[in-house]
Amino acid sequence: MKKPLVGALFAVLLLGAGTAPATAATSHDAAAPSTVKAAASSSHAAVKAKTRTKAIGFAGTVALSNCSGSVVRTPGSQPNDPALVLSNGHCMESGFPGPGEVVRDQPSTRSFTLLNSAGSGVGTLRASKIAYGTMTDTDISVYQLTSTYAQIESSYGIKALELNTAHPVQGTAITVASGYWKRTYKCNVDGFVYRLKEGEWTWKDSVRYTSACQTIGGTSGSPVIDNATGKVVAVNNTGNEDGQRCTDNNPCEVDENGQVTVRQGINYAQETYGIVPCIVAGNKFDLNAAGCALPKP
Repeated sequence: MKKPLVGALFAVLLLGAGTAPATAATSHDAAAPSTVKAAASSSHAAVKAKTRTKAIGFAGTVALSNCSGSVVRTPGSQPNDPALVLSNGHCMESGFPGPGEVVRDQPSTRSFTLLNSAGSGVGTLRASKIAYGTMTDTDISVYQLTSTYAQIESSYGIKALELNTAHPVQGTAITVASGYWKRTYKCNVDGFVYRLKEGEWTWKDSVRYTSACQTIGGTSGSPVIDNATGKVVAVNNTGNEDGQRCTDNNPCEVDENGQVTVRQGINYAQETYGIVPCIVAGNKFDLNAAGCALPKP
């Protein structure tokens, strides 16, 4: 994992500053398209994306005490529903959940600093509970807030980011927007990993970035945003730092045949489209809902 706090503090020392960068500056240029050819439909989508790219800022992202996150909604979420914040399972204040562990409806009073498009903090949001959290198959936490979407928009003029309902597409231009660092990383979806193994955890069908997205500690939980649609397609969570094989902070890729590949310096995210079927009326999690495949307690 991109260690939520220790890695971030180390990066601060490297920057020679006592606090996180205060300006919303793009830290990397967009990467060149992946050398691996996508399917014809994927190529067509990539061409369309170049002509319809949205300006991706920080509006709707949040800073946690140790990680990044974002206020998110599904296509079915309503203005008066309690708002949701998406981050990583390894960012939860209760610590890393073990393999097979699922957190459901755990009370929480965690606070989040809400950012505007320029990366300035405009207010504090507060959780009522961790609605869902796990590091099994994926690495996500979803907090339910004490505020509704309508209240957030009325108070701060900021709308939630929408979760995309479809699987990400290879070659898509993306932005990883870190509320913790107030920094964006721009690259492309390089491909997908059948199994991503790190220490005792294993994640399924993970997103691999092209090399331009050199995310650091504190970027954990950042939304991965499709530049063409402005929708969230994944949540940033890890990268291979030292070239080690399948150890903590050094995830390895495992294919369908068990072949292991190590890519030092490459970073990864977990897809989020699978969250959508699990959220029903009132923004409640129903793990038995049709199409919901998230791990159950």
